[in-house]
Amino acid sequence: AVQLVESGGGLVQPGGSLRLSCKASGFAVGYYSMSWVRQAPGKELQWVSSIGAPSDSTYADFVKGRFTISKDNAENTLFLQLNNLTTDDTAVYYCARERTPVLNGKWRADYRGQGTQVTVFS
Repeated sequence: AVQLVESGGGLVQPGGSLRLSCKASGFAVGYYSMSWVRQAPGKELQWVSSIGAPSDSTYADFVKGRFTISKDNAENTLFLQLNNLTTDDTAVYYCARERTPVLNGKWRADYRGQGTQVTVFS
């Protein structure tokens, strides 16, 4: 069975950093496009970033060079490095397996993990 398990969230002050991980099982991340999406309190899911099977990456405009998506095919794990965090980044972050490569931020996931909470407080 396909499983995605996120970790690495936590409490951090503005300007701080976190590294999120998503351990996949039941499939190989190397063969799929993978995404990170997030949901802030009271808001809809928001696409953050995607990485394709050949490791090409795309980011939402609000990332502005602060986040970096990567993956380790040998460990079957997806990562998201979050730098220079702001209070607007407070959300539950989910990793997702995409049905097709993501174009222009249009993500269509068939599996999503349980999420990891990121809270940025001043």
